[in-house]
Amino acid sequence: MSEESLLSFPCQFPIKVMGRCGIELEAEITTIVRRHVPDLGEAAITMRESKQGNYLALTVNITATSQEQLDNLYRELSACELTLMVL
Repeated sequence: MSEESLLSFPCQFPIKVMGRCGIELEAEITTIVRRHVPDLGEAAITMRESKQGNYLALTVNITATSQEQLDNLYRELSACELTLMVL
């Protein structure tokens, strides 16, 4: 039994990652995403700090090629100890 995706691949797909502010978060998230999306461009990642500067939200816009790629990427991002939430 195969699961069908509601998405048509390839497609543009935004991923939001939230964690505590720090240089390590950006570097680690970029490293993880590049393992799954090797051709990720520098402009694909945008960042926004919380009002008090305690948290950082990163939005990574990727070209997703399969549901399996997205599932693996979400699993690895969620397992990262620096992330608090992945949407």
